[in-house]
Amino acid sequence: MKRALITGITGQDGSYLAELLVDKGYEVFGLARQKSWYSPNCASHLAGKVGILFGDVTEGADVANAVRDVGPDEIYNLASQSSPGESWARAPETLLVNGLAAIRLFEAVRHNRPEARVYHASSSEMFGRSLADRQNESTSFNPVNPYAAAKVYAHHMAAIYRDSYNLYITSGILFNHESERRPLHFVTQKVAYGAACASLGISNSPDRNERGRPIVEDGKLALGNLGIARDWGYAPDFVRAMWMILQQERPADFVIGTGKLHTLSELCEVAYRSVGCDWQQCVFSDPALVRPLESGQILSDPSKARDVLGWRPTLNFEQMVAQMVQAQVKRLSSLIDGRDGQ
Repeated sequence: MKRALITGITGQDGSYLAELLVDKGYEVFGLARQKSWYSPNCASHLAGKVGILFGDVTEGADVANAVRDVGPDEIYNLASQSSPGESWARAPETLLVNGLAAIRLFEAVRHNRPEARVYHASSSEMFGRSLADRQNESTSFNPVNPYAAAKVYAHHMAAIYRDSYNLYITSGILFNHESERRPLHFVTQKVAYGAACASLGISNSPDRNERGRPIVEDGKLALGNLGIARDWGYAPDFVRAMWMILQQERPADFVIGTGKLHTLSELCEVAYRSVGCDWQQCVFSDPALVRPLESGQILSDPSKARDVLGWRPTLNFEQMVAQMVQAQVKRLSSLIDGRDGQ
């Protein structure tokens, strides 16, 4: 039986990956902070099905102990300060978690488990304001936020450790991938939440945004630049690609994306239309939510993943958005029913 160690198991990607590996017969372990694991999280339903080691990915001793104690065949480094927008307010923490923590993991592998195969989560945000119409594995990086800069550092260090110490370390350069498990501070989930509120007639939402205001206030959802465009895919498809990358004979980096571009306004239109509402009556652009610098057009060229891995997405943009909206409708409806029953 193969053993896998996942950092960031409590997040969206970590929970889907853990499910996938358990279904494939792996013995799965996660490295998580005690507070994160015992609080409601995306992997809470996996309690009893996965082993948990308590520790902090930024502490070298914790990471080394986890690698040594588990003796994994595969390691998936998914732990991250995962929001590019939040990285402006938390730049030092972002560098520590997204950059230096990766190096501590590579060091732990080098000294304690050099035969392990390591998947490192890189990001399409690294391309930033790219001059290329589409981005592939050889496209130059041009980061425009602290999150992306930290990811570029870790990505280059992954390649340096791979080449210098003959380690099996791969990086998946993943484009935006969303699901029902995304936290509410992500824009896709905010839009799904806003559409659900509109469908249920909720004018002032119970959940609040990063400024402490209701996410939907007086029937309106505040967003930043509605003109931004992203290559959005479905998270379970992307974690399947992570596993496929580590099954290759030799380590190599892969761009994972849908190859299709959608604007934030299009996301709003699809989400609100799925519940019979007009997004233009419910959404506005708030200048205070616009980032100091926005990435340019980042659109994946996933041809290598398609040709080498045989990977293709299974859920399209419209289906993904509709699922996210319905999940929020169900959640908000249960809250309303619970209050009515009190």
